[in-house]
Amino acid sequence: MTQKITTFLTYPDRAEEAAKFYVSLFKDSKVLNTTRAGDQVMSVEFQLEGQRFIALNGGPSFSFAQGISLYVSCETQKEIDELYGRLSAGGSEEPCGWLKDKFGVSWQVVPPVLGELLGHKEPAKAQAALQAMLKMKKIDIAALKRAAAEAS
Repeated sequence: MTQKITTFLTYPDRAEEAAKFYVSLFKDSKVLNTTRAGDQVMSVEFQLEGQRFIALNGGPSFSFAQGISLYVSCETQKEIDELYGRLSAGGSEEPCGWLKDKFGVSWQVVPPVLGELLGHKEPAKAQAALQAMLKMKKIDIAALKRAAAEAS
């Protein structure tokens, strides 16, 4: 089945480097196609966890804005630790599970349990989880659960 909507990422340059970097981090991922104009890479089509993306070298007037991010759902703390660390290397760690990679792309690396805790039916537990999350950069599942459990 063809993917109807594809995320299109425009880099000032380094689109090929970015695509290869992302492909190295995720399972079921590969570079699908590279389009060149002479010896210059114009665009790279790649797949991450079965999701198709296109990266374009758009020139120096392009940069990424924090208003859009790539959201990655991670089931375990080990997965969060590894992915958050590798993606943020050379970039920056941001609050609440967010980060910017070395290319300026914003990512959110979060567990599904975060949404469950923030939406807890007991408001005190939801508030405690929220307050714990606001103190974090990389999400700590155990600390979130502990905060919610200790709330009354």
